[in-house]
Amino acid sequence: MADRKLLNSELERVDAQQYRDLPPSGMVLVLDNVRSAYNVGSAFRTSDAFKVDKVWLCGICAVPPSQEIHKTALGAENNVPWEHADDTMDVVRALKADGYTVVSVAQTVN
Repeated sequence: MADRKLLNSELERVDAQQYRDLPPSGMVLVLDNVRSAYNVGSAFRTSDAFKVDKVWLCGICAVPPSQEIHKTALGAENNVPWEHADDTMDVVRALKADGYTVVSVAQTVN
């Protein structure tokens, strides 16, 4: 089958040090109160794919090491640098002061 899905071992992903040695992308991901470890793992995997420079896990947020994060991150939590902060807005203010453009996405009633 020519269009089969690749195995994780066939992806030729760079290791954690090689990832850190890549040029910065200028992108940082901030997660605010993402309680589902599976969703956090998915965010790590997506961040790895887009070479996000750092993931901030803020508030009540699942953090590595976690079996659930690892299950969906497929090891990306070991590549992408991350840090936890209690207050999301402190992180956002610091990023803005460092020259980042902040874009937010939220699921709300309205």
